[in-house]
Amino acid sequence: MQQRHLNRKQYFCELANTAREFYLNYLQTYIPLIPNIRVLEIGCGEGGNLLPFAEKGSNVTGIDICRKRINEAHAFFKEKHQQGAFICQDFLLVKQPSSEEERYNLIIVHDVIEHIASAHKKDFMLHIKPFLKQNGLLFFAFPAWQNPFGGHQQISVGFASKLPFIHLLPKPLYVTLLKLSGTTSECIDELMRIRASRMSIENFEHLSSLTCYTICQRTLWLINPHYKQKFNLKPLRLWTFFTRIPYLRNFYTTSAWYLLRNS
Repeated sequence: MQQRHLNRKQYFCELANTAREFYLNYLQTYIPLIPNIRVLEIGCGEGGNLLPFAEKGSNVTGIDICRKRINEAHAFFKEKHQQGAFICQDFLLVKQPSSEEERYNLIIVHDVIEHIASAHKKDFMLHIKPFLKQNGLLFFAFPAWQNPFGGHQQISVGFASKLPFIHLLPKPLYVTLLKLSGTTSECIDELMRIRASRMSIENFEHLSSLTCYTICQRTLWLINPHYKQKFNLKPLRLWTFFTRIPYLRNFYTTSAWYLLRNS
């Protein structure tokens, strides 16, 4: 496991830096990031992605199922002298807004969809709809399943955390490698849930169509912009030729970005 997964303040700051440098520019072509717009992040963790929006004067809200992460979000925002509302709850149980004023101009779902069980993905996408304002924008980002670390094995420990593509091995062999590497049962369970989810580009686009979203923009990254923070690597988009090849493109896409609107 990398140090940043243990040092949550470092992780918070790195996410904030990536959002400040890349997400704001990416989004403002489609939505004016003016003060007082309402921004919601589902699966916000410590809230790092939301910090740059708060700095611009947005009204930010984060929802996460983990109480520890929500507590950290409150603490980190307080340290930065920024305002944010953070709610600890399963998003599928959050009451839907009853008026346009309560809805959001922008909803962020960053590295979350691959953690949701396949049986619940459709319900999750449909539950988001009432939270979007009439012309609201939905920003998804996720690692394509087949990319070298698409199984999130980097959150394990020992040699397994550094091995690419091992999440594509047959399940018994994958679990054996994780155990030999010293990975805890709790972490293995989480990795198996991600394995069962298998969020590919094709699956996501089918899910978006099934739940009546319009794709406004798609960007596939060969080198994830967040790798600038993690590894000091310059972000690089996937070459156009590979973006057009179904299935194969998943092996090269370290992050897939989508901007969606309600159809």
